[in-house]
Amino acid sequence: MNIRNFAIIAHIDHGKSTLADRIMEMTATITKRQASAQLLDSMAVEQAHGVTVKSRTVRNIYHADDGQDYEFNFIDTPGHVAFNYEVEKSLSATEGAILLVDATQGVQAQTVANYRLARKTGIVVLPVVNKVDSASAEVDKTEHQIRTAFPELKDSPILRISAKTGAGVHDVLEVIVHRLPAPTADNSLPLKALVFDSECDAFQGVIAYVRLFDGGLSAQNSLTLMASNRSFKAKEIGILTPNRLSQKKLAAGDVGYVITGLKDPQLVRVGDTLTETGRPTETALPGYAPAQSMVFAGVYPQDDYPTLKDAITKLALNDPSLHVTAAVSDALGPGFYCGFLGIFHLQIIKERLHDEYGVDVIVTAPNVTYQVTPNNGSGAVLTVTNPQHFPDFNTIEQVEEPMMRIELTTPAELLNDVMSLANQHKGVFVDMTNQDELVVLTYTIPLSEIAYSFFNELKSLTHGYASLSTSFANYAPADVVRVDVQINYAKVDALTFITHRNDVADQAQKLVHKLKYVVPRRLYPMPVQAIVEGKAIARVDIPPLRKKRSGER
Repeated sequence: MNIRNFAIIAHIDHGKSTLADRIMEMTATITKRQASAQLLDSMAVEQAHGVTVKSRTVRNIYHADDGQDYEFNFIDTPGHVAFNYEVEKSLSATEGAILLVDATQGVQAQTVANYRLARKTGIVVLPVVNKVDSASAEVDKTEHQIRTAFPELKDSPILRISAKTGAGVHDVLEVIVHRLPAPTADNSLPLKALVFDSECDAFQGVIAYVRLFDGGLSAQNSLTLMASNRSFKAKEIGILTPNRLSQKKLAAGDVGYVITGLKDPQLVRVGDTLTETGRPTETALPGYAPAQSMVFAGVYPQDDYPTLKDAITKLALNDPSLHVTAAVSDALGPGFYCGFLGIFHLQIIKERLHDEYGVDVIVTAPNVTYQVTPNNGSGAVLTVTNPQHFPDFNTIEQVEEPMMRIELTTPAELLNDVMSLANQHKGVFVDMTNQDELVVLTYTIPLSEIAYSFFNELKSLTHGYASLSTSFANYAPADVVRVDVQINYAKVDALTFITHRNDVADQAQKLVHKLKYVVPRRLYPMPVQAIVEGKAIARVDIPPLRKKRSGER
């Protein structure tokens, strides 16, 4: 079978999207006239940050040196830690991945994290060193880092390329042909296709992106989504080049799309198995859990609520990791309370609202999920994602916060700095092991301590040479308090936040002093207070407006 399904995994700005552009050019998928930098990064926010946010799929036809034509189904993957769910979805639909490393920067955080994801799925990994033509390239050192960090690649040949100029990319195409396995699929079996991504079109409904593991798919087939048990007739099927191109049939091993016509995006779940209604497969593919929100925040319009409602609804349809519920604030009016993968995901959504829909928003302080046990003896446990719903302190028996198990892989010379960072964020040491020149530290740490800026601090501290991988551990008792903010003795619900008791004094002082300079003045002084358990722990007075003196402008 002359089909190769693969992805490219890399750290941010290591040239992944540029290599994708060169592959499409060299396989004549796009012409020179159609070519543009980061073609698959179509969103403005992706171009602005130089980071892929949403995975994309494209079919390329490559005429190999052996004289045969090969179908390359390439699935682009994001590079930032906040979008690991996109990487997992992409890798689950492939047989191999190109591990791309920048020769000027070497092995960095997401290089290690994405390699682990690839190894976990059991696919073949092909190491490639990029930017070898750069004056600051350290090719030999980078190759040594690859072989040291990834012992499984110790004897693997490493290609040297320049994705910018195209030098060496032909060798990458040949390696894909000869070293990546073809899909093991059988057209005679009932249809079994993995839904690895989806988007919602206002006119055509949900469009499912699928990888066929067994069986074929024809236009106008009656299909069933096994997890949601929902049947529909396919309106259109096809491939992506990278634009949608309709086809009459898709065969086992192919990657393509299905226009379902379904209007409810919740019916088409990522990880679901698509099969024929009249001839279903016996067992579904092993799916994976949907993305879980790590950070919650309120999003309110600066001007027009209906415009925000329309914009955020459309974003939620095409981003399954964005969870949206309606909310009303006494101070900010109607808006939405949203769940995000992390702070970077929140920033991306905020920028997309501005860039794509022209909506400017006010975002409240981010928060994580807490489990609260009341002292009324009922034994019921409340799940609190919104600080405004956090119960009064005199009604609480116990509060539990989510704890994460994290693995920090760092060069040995940075060990003390990384351990200090983990300790500053309330990390509890679990284990330490060595991987040649690298040290792997294991900690348990509150989610609230790593959800905001921990990754950026780690990256800055280690110049990108440390990696972070996380997994949920459990809920553990926590001494946290709700901080209410009053301006002129009136509570401002949108400013309420939850924090650890031993951090509350410092955080409250910083907040009230900042509000002193951002809250508009009136003709009389206004006190700003932070209230914890009925007591004011920080206060400043906003000075009144004063009349201009003679001669002042």
